[in-house]
Amino acid sequence: MQMARPQIGQGVVVDVPATTANLGPGFDCLGAAVDLNNRFELRCLEGGSERFDLIIEGIEGSHLRGGPDNLMYRAAQRVWREAELEPVGLEARVRLAVPPARGLGSSATAIVAGLIGANALAGEPLGTEKLLELAIELEGHPDNVVPSLLGGLCLTARTASPSWRVVRCGWDPSIQLVVAIPSIRLSTSEARRAMPRSIPISDAVLNLGCLTLLLQGLRTGNGALISDGMQDRIHEPYRWGLIQGGRSVREAALGAGAWGCVISGAGPTLLALCSAETAVAVGDAMVSAWEAEGVSSHRAVLTLQHRGSTWTALPDQIRSGGRR
Repeated sequence: MQMARPQIGQGVVVDVPATTANLGPGFDCLGAAVDLNNRFELRCLEGGSERFDLIIEGIEGSHLRGGPDNLMYRAAQRVWREAELEPVGLEARVRLAVPPARGLGSSATAIVAGLIGANALAGEPLGTEKLLELAIELEGHPDNVVPSLLGGLCLTARTASPSWRVVRCGWDPSIQLVVAIPSIRLSTSEARRAMPRSIPISDAVLNLGCLTLLLQGLRTGNGALISDGMQDRIHEPYRWGLIQGGRSVREAALGAGAWGCVISGAGPTLLALCSAETAVAVGDAMVSAWEAEGVSSHRAVLTLQHRGSTWTALPDQIRSGGRR
């Protein structure tokens, strides 16, 4: 498409999947997209670059605010700046399925929606590689934004050059992701503050070995390898104490047949990997364990989402849809 200044009234709908990051040993580099989407309807408004109106559908995001400092709008501004286009005002109507501050990549969905939406509105002047670079820059780490944009299970690492290398990893379709999402919240910044500035070499070596086992187990569907691989000494030992009842929920998941149970992203949502036969029992056990700790929660049995983020033009616009 030819690059063009976004027009007042022009709009797109962007669907962005939730993600679960780290999966135990893959701190800040491993993440998976899951079949739980936030939907963002973006429309250009009069009012210039300082106008960003945010409309949230649902009660989970009632604390979120519009304005020029909003993360989604900052992402849109970055696209227009890179494309050397004059920014316009935006309205975003958001249907939240991914609850904020729960460890399921809610902020990543906002960043990716802003990037993809603004790029689509401008005629897609930026390619996927540039969008990935901007997403990682805005988020500060790649583990959520990369699978949110591309879909699947992604391992992202910085190479000897300043660029990033993304590897799409194998995932056996028999593997189920069970998340138990509590009513309590935990910000990523708080979870990061709990971590030490340095770790013992022995802990780093253990994580390297476990990550190798985990990736092989996920590729082949080998539950024993997944179980051995979902161990971590870099971030989880310092974060369990921030999650009320978290350790009890983990034990309940393992007792119900899960191969492993870890903190999803920064938490407090917990992620269990298991077979299809045990998925419901694992989820129910996690919810019951949290209830015993005085925390309400709900569970979801999810699968890997391979499409990544997609966009389509709003019905009143004669434009072709695409994917990034």
